[in-house]
Amino acid sequence: KEYPDIKLAYDLVQGLRNIFNTTTSIQVGYTKLAHWYKDVEQSGFKTFNTVANTITVNYRSILNYFINRSTNASAESFNAKIKAFRAQFRGVKNVEFFLFRLTTIFA
Repeated sequence: KEYPDIKLAYDLVQGLRNIFNTTTSIQVGYTKLAHWYKDVEQSGFKTFNTVANTITVNYRSILNYFINRSTNASAESFNAKIKAFRAQFRGVKNVEFFLFRLTTIFA
C-alpha cells in the first residue's frame, strides 16, 4: 500500500518470469510478451525499457525458447571455460596445439 511503484515494478518482473515459466507455445508466448511490453510502456518505468527493447530486437530467437524450453547456457558455459583456459596460458601462439589441449581436457 505504501509503495505502489515498487509493487508495480515487482508485478512486471513476476509477469515476465511467469511468461517464461508457464508458456508452452510460440504464439501464446508472442502474445504474452506483447502484452507485457504494453504494460511496461504504460508503467512509465524507464529502467524496464532496456529489457523491453532487447526483447523487441531479439524476439525471434527469444520465442524459440518456447519450442523445447532450452537455452544456449551450455554453449555459453563452454565458451567461458575456453576463455578461462586461454587466459590461464596468457594467449595462444600455436592454435593447433591449443585445440589439441582443449579437446583432451574438456572433451
